[in-house]
Amino acid sequence: MTHELDALGLLCPLPVLKARKRLQSLATGEVLILHTDDPAAVVDVPHFCAEAGHGLEGHEEAGKAIIWTIRKG
Repeated sequence: MTHELDALGLLCPLPVLKARKRLQSLATGEVLILHTDDPAAVVDVPHFCAEAGHGLEGHEEAGKAIIWTIRKG
């Protein structure tokens, strides 16, 4: 199952904190699509995934936004 989280307009550390909270409610293997536009997310999201054991399956740029695909580990 895939879930989405809109973190547009939020600055560090809020996108990662909201993603962590949402991922806690998901089952292992479920996917979270995270939308961010904070420049710090380029560093924060991959670091968060690595530290928390989640799979960062990819990202794509959409204008000023970045759309992240995270699989709960």
